[in-house]
Formats: sequence, structure tokens, C-alpha cells
Amino acid sequence: MNMTSWDERYRRGEHLNDSPADLLVQFASAQPPGRALDLASGPGRNAIFLAQRGWQVTAVDSSVVAIEILAERVRALRLPIEARVADLEKGEFKIEPGAYDLICDFYYLERSLFPAIRGGARPGGRVIAAIHMDDPSPGVPPMNPSYLLDPGELRNEFAGWKILHYQEGVPSDSAHHRKSAEIVAERP
Repeated sequence: MNMTSWDERYRRGEHLNDSPADLLVQFASAQPPGRALDLASGPGRNAIFLAQRGWQVTAVDSSVVAIEILAERVRALRLPIEARVADLEKGEFKIEPGAYDLICDFYYLERSLFPAIRGGARPGGRVIAAIHMDDPSPGVPPMNPSYLLDPGELRNEFAGWKILHYQEGVPSDSAHHRKSAEIVAERP
């Protein structure tokens, strides 16, 4: 889906009251706060959750509307979130090497970012991700295959890392119904 479509969805009020991702709540709650990066953050469901728990968060999304909504929320809640409009697919945001204790990637796939995501985590830092897969189940609408992971692909991206959680199939995030791959990986 292109940037304009997401702007329109956020203007219509879609995804504005989403809870943080269940996987993030489960694994980040026990991790001491540090510096976090939320890729394709939308209006900030995960960034706000982290900032409310003491994390210093950078949230990046290509939707101007989503980042405007997040900036309003940041001001109202007085949270330490840096909200940035950048098209990740065009390289408008560079992930700083070795800078983050946590990198989140929920339901966004840009394969060319995997090396930068791995490189952006500090030793001992974590990547928490859940990304859609092909799902031919009845009632699941088709989706552009460019945005869908292949079986085993996400695990392979983190070969050599300590895998704290990995699953493929029904997502743990109750807001999503399409098959997904989930990972919590710790950089050695």
C-alpha cells in the first residue's frame, strides 16, 4: 500500500486506537529501558508503549498523517519520542549502526533493511518483529507478495543470533489475522 493510502486510512481514523503489539508487551516489559527504534511506526502504538516505560524512542513512518498524530500524542503525554517522517523504502532514514537496545518491526517488510536492522542493534540488543506471510486460508484477502515473508525467511535473517522466540502461523497480535512470522532475537 502506498504512502497516500496510509495517510487516508489514518485520516479516516483507522489504526488510531490500536494497542501495542502483544509480542512487544511480552518481551520488552522485562527488558531494562534503553534506546529503541520503531520502524513503520504508524501513529505510535508501540513507540508510546515503550516511552511510557522509560525508553528513549525514535519512531519512523512514511505517512505524514501518522507522524502528525504521533507528534500530537507525544506533546499531550510529554513523552520522549522523536517522530520522523521518512520513506524507509527510499532510504530516507539511516539506521545508526550499534545504536539501539531494541528495534521493532511490526507488519512491515522491506527486505533491503534487514542488514541495517541487524547492524543497528547493539551487542545484547534485541529485534522484535512480526511480519505477514502468504496465507491462502479462506477469507484472507490476497496481498502483494512483495510484502509477505517466505517460510523460514525471518529466522534465516537472524542466523547466529540468540532466538528468544520464533513462530510462524497464527499471530500473537490479536489485531491481525493473516499468518505471520514472529521473532525476538538478541544480538550476540
